[in-house]
Amino acid sequence: MDVSDRQKLDMMTAGLNLIGQALSIYDSNLQLAHCNLRFGRMFNLPEHLTTPGARFEDTIRHLVDAGEYGPVDDIEAFVRIRVDQARAFQPHYMERPRSNGHRISVEGSPLPQGGWITIYTDVTRATRVEGMLRSRSEELSDQVLSHTRELSSANRELAAANTALEETKRQLTEIESRTRLTTEMMPAHIAHVDADGVYTYSNRRLNTVIPGLPSDIIGRRLADILGPANYAKIDPHLVAAYRGDNGVFEFNETHDGRRIRVALTSDGAGGAYILSMDVTEETQARVALQQTRRREIAAQLTSGLAHDFSNLLTIILGTQGKLARMDLGAEADELIRATQTAARRGGRLLNRIAGMTGKRQMRLAPTDVHQLLRDLAILAGPSLPRDVGISILDHMPPPPVLLDAGQLQDALLNLVLNARDACGSLGQIAISAHVVGQTWVEFTVSDTGPGFSPAALDHAFEPFFTTKGGEGSGLGLAMVYDTAKLAGGDLRMGNTPSGASVTLRLPYRVSQVPRGGLALLVEDNEDLRAMVRDQLVDLGHSVIEAASAEEAVALTEDIPDIAVVLSDIQLLGEGTGIDLIDRVQGSGLPCYLMTSLPENDPLYGAALLRAPVLRKPFGQDQLAQLLDPGTPE
Repeated sequence: MDVSDRQKLDMMTAGLNLIGQALSIYDSNLQLAHCNLRFGRMFNLPEHLTTPGARFEDTIRHLVDAGEYGPVDDIEAFVRIRVDQARAFQPHYMERPRSNGHRISVEGSPLPQGGWITIYTDVTRATRVEGMLRSRSEELSDQVLSHTRELSSANRELAAANTALEETKRQLTEIESRTRLTTEMMPAHIAHVDADGVYTYSNRRLNTVIPGLPSDIIGRRLADILGPANYAKIDPHLVAAYRGDNGVFEFNETHDGRRIRVALTSDGAGGAYILSMDVTEETQARVALQQTRRREIAAQLTSGLAHDFSNLLTIILGTQGKLARMDLGAEADELIRATQTAARRGGRLLNRIAGMTGKRQMRLAPTDVHQLLRDLAILAGPSLPRDVGISILDHMPPPPVLLDAGQLQDALLNLVLNARDACGSLGQIAISAHVVGQTWVEFTVSDTGPGFSPAALDHAFEPFFTTKGGEGSGLGLAMVYDTAKLAGGDLRMGNTPSGASVTLRLPYRVSQVPRGGLALLVEDNEDLRAMVRDQLVDLGHSVIEAASAEEAVALTEDIPDIAVVLSDIQLLGEGTGIDLIDRVQGSGLPCYLMTSLPENDPLYGAALLRAPVLRKPFGQDQLAQLLDPGTPE
């Protein structure tokens, strides 16, 4: 059975009372923290001076009054001097006579928390033995006895110093252990390299920042651990750190394409400290936010112009309609039709501009990429010439991925149609999909056409740039680029030995599809909670319930069998469903949100960036489709 703190204290006190020396411990406020029985008995102290909390100056004053220090002219001045010495306490060893004829040694050491511990030893007998030896032995000279006494005193001082050093060593070891534990728990790699680029310290977190690299790296070279490609990106900054120029930079590591932020700090001795963090998700969110702001600015710039041009085109079409009803002759009719065609084309262009700059929300949902690619081939097939083939290279793993399936399919179809135009009447189009590490999912559309011109490589993503003359609007690739950036991804294009390729890169987020199991339902409306609970039960789940984010987090920590979390965005208390997801992030627990908030509500937009969102009201079929995208609608 466990020993209580009180029992431990009693055992420690009993042990201290058994030692042959007096012991006292005073805290940083010069108040008694603890003493043993021999301390009170040695100095004949009253009980109130051996009770924790007794003041040091009161004890000194009592000892002076009792004659412990011999004749003292100014008692208060003597007490003040002793108190001042105690406040600036230094380790020491000394011996002094007492008024009762005894002689004691006094050994004191400071404590790391403040205050000090003092041990008093009665050395009267040892002193008398030395005196007897001095008086009875003619062979021992005064010098030998003096040296013996000095040696004995020195040995005691050395023992006191060793005790202090041992205590300091113990404290340093404990501090080092705590520091190492703290650094190893941090979600970052902390290391030190010497002037030759050899690791001298590491908190063993490198493989959590850059998966695939080893964690046991002390004594190995930085260049060998990172590899040539990654080291080339770091080397210029490391050289600057060796010179004393501290800095922070980011780079994309070559294996998984993760974004790594590195801080380099010179150690002043030719080496450098390294702090590296994985900021991939932060970068994805930053890219998405930047694109959203660009769209808002573009919308502000174009909305007024689009409105005015729309009015002008309406007037032109109305006027041309009136002219068409007049008998102006065949030549005039042809000009009228041309003007109407141009005006309608201008209207369609305005609609595409509005669609490009207007509000677009990413609707992330568990997506079966394999089915999406099969559907894409079916959709694109009828628009391709007879001698233009299309092939699908599907290298995706089985689990569904959190994607906006509608926007992704539109983007890929746009790329396929561009590839079709590049091939002409004969060629081959390939669509491939694969995962890069566990960070990105890449979709590549390649063709056997003539490839991109230098101008296209430089300007293809700019709105209104086109190589199709009057047949193109110049908005297709710009809208695909917009889709990639809104998701926190990227779009790249280039030429291949057989034609051209465009690669759409999106964040790879696996959707853990629950199939039965224990569901945590978080909803503050009791009636609605009961309805959704029945739906979950019908879908094969057992259900536990909560009404607030705090309650739900506690349940996830206490119940390891929870398989899925379904939460409303607005809940009881200060926390929201978004807060709940943020707090369980990293646990691998699949989370889904539901809400009746309008789409323009900031909470709704924030929720879409974290999890699939189901709009209320919904039926059981819609709930099943959310939890398992393979469920037939």
